[in-house]
Amino acid sequence: MIIFFQSIILGIIQGTTEFLPISSSAHLVLAPWLFNWPDPGLAFDVALHWGTLIGVIAYFWRDLLDILANLEFKIKKFGEYNFQTRLFFILAIASIPGAVFGLLLEDLAETAFRSPVLIAFLLAFFGIVIWLADKRSRRKNDLAEIKTGKGFLIGLAQALAIIPGVSRSGATISAALMLGFSRPAAARFSFLLSIPIIFGAGLAQIPKLSGDILNLALLAGMISAAISGYLAIGWLLRFVRNGSYKIFVWYRFILAAIILIIVALK
Repeated sequence: MIIFFQSIILGIIQGTTEFLPISSSAHLVLAPWLFNWPDPGLAFDVALHWGTLIGVIAYFWRDLLDILANLEFKIKKFGEYNFQTRLFFILAIASIPGAVFGLLLEDLAETAFRSPVLIAFLLAFFGIVIWLADKRSRRKNDLAEIKTGKGFLIGLAQALAIIPGVSRSGATISAALMLGFSRPAAARFSFLLSIPIIFGAGLAQIPKLSGDILNLALLAGMISAAISGYLAIGWLLRFVRNGSYKIFVWYRFILAAIILIIVALK
């Protein structure tokens, strides 16, 4: 049984790493492995998902209200819809690959994909991917210029994040940068795209839960994930206005090296 302190720490890890390009799933696998903590269990995983969902909705509530308030339902050519309607449908289409991969690879994600050595390799490999994508970030396309095809390609990148070590935000931000979007626009689309996929992931696990799951540890994890996620989003959006993603590349390299050293010494 996970204790209150561990729940808060794991909630902070989840909320922070969900939105920074360093892989939340990798950190949630590694933390219990490094500290010899018990497996938090499915109920805790669901609580963290809902916590990060609360965090991202709290940050983007104005954007979400703007999208919903300006949705157009009249049938016409896609390019003739207003920006909010086009963005709504692009986010919906971009979410499909992640949902499909999640359903198909769920069992592997909970077993074979959780190897520390595999996580270390993917942290380093996708660190290189992020570095290469960041070098292409000279182009300044903003979110208003996103098209359906580019949105779907970013959604395909998001689907890879079911494997710990890839990073959902890292994959989507890298794809957006490679497709010509500015650093702030890439991060913003990545965060908006996280809403349906996090909601779906949390919702899919609810039928598997037992009846008696509510306790203070779960609530603490959810709240800490929501607060840390909210803060991480705001910090990254401010940071990438003038900074690059290189700091996260080096973090991934260092963490991968530490994991391999620990594996070798065990």
